[in-house]
Amino acid sequence: METVLAAEYRQTCHPLGDSSQVAAVRRAAVDLCTQLGFDETTAGEAAIAVTEAATNILKHAGHGEIVLRPLRHGEHHGIEILALDRGPGIANLAASMADGRSTAGSYGVGLGAMRRLAADFDIYSAPGRGTAVMMTFWPRAATAVTPDEAARQAAPLHWGAVCLPMRGEHVSGDSWALALDATSATLLVADGLGHGPLAAQASELAALTVARAPDLPAGVLLDDVHAALRPTRGAAVAVARIDMLRDTLTFAGVGNIAAHLICRGERRQLVSHNGIVGSNVRKVQEFDAPWGEDALLVLHSDGLNTRWHLEDYPGLVACHPALIAGVLYRDCGRGRDDVTVVVLRDRQGWQS
Repeated sequence: METVLAAEYRQTCHPLGDSSQVAAVRRAAVDLCTQLGFDETTAGEAAIAVTEAATNILKHAGHGEIVLRPLRHGEHHGIEILALDRGPGIANLAASMADGRSTAGSYGVGLGAMRRLAADFDIYSAPGRGTAVMMTFWPRAATAVTPDEAARQAAPLHWGAVCLPMRGEHVSGDSWALALDATSATLLVADGLGHGPLAAQASELAALTVARAPDLPAGVLLDDVHAALRPTRGAAVAVARIDMLRDTLTFAGVGNIAAHLICRGERRQLVSHNGIVGSNVRKVQEFDAPWGEDALLVLHSDGLNTRWHLEDYPGLVACHPALIAGVLYRDCGRGRDDVTVVVLRDRQGWQS
């Protein structure tokens, strides 16, 4: 079973408000590529893509942000780039995707060439809805088939996440963990009480506890996390177990982790009980829900407000989960708290 821990692949957010910050985010991307063992050519291509995305944000929206995250597939490491703005959006996306077209006064590689350079690429833009771009890059020497392509072929689910600390903090008090194999998946999202290192200690311990035995039922996992977190300040925690053979989802939560399941055209909010895991848990209860080929699950901490509706973004539900997570973070983040949003969907729901 493959396991992904947020603490092992921390994201960094790079605000863009003036031209001097373009060079800063480009250096951050190149430094991350170097740390991950990228070849010079692919690191250069990632730098070009980041520069183009950042310059486009400044030109068309005035300000925005780029979120960087290391990736892993097996022994290979890559980089994910989310470029987010709240600008006017792209009126003619098809024309803007043509290679060599750039209206931003930038390097002129255009969205089309950015898509060609990236191993994976997705974009969401609509008039009045800003623009969000997702790209991934992997070293050329990794495999003949890119890790993203291999993951798409093998993984039963696609996922995406944003997990960032509140302004002024260096580490997020939120964390998450995902374990999945060919027929099942387990997802945990935890929000440590308060902010900073002590909150991170609690949330990351919750993630590690679930990662050690992800095949256990959701309620049992939540009980185990409660026991593990007793020496800590505690956390809000939610666990979802997906059984793709039976097309079912089982959920258990305590605290203010929101969980929304969109399946067969209907949105359902999954119920968490009041309390603090590790301190005050009155009741652990499992709830079952259907899972299917069109299912999409969103779990998020209270750093994201709950007044979001994917119906407000025509076409977004068909995008890569990382792009969905990025748009929700961009538009619904409270800005005064750590924020985590994780999106899971069946592999049939998105194809690049």
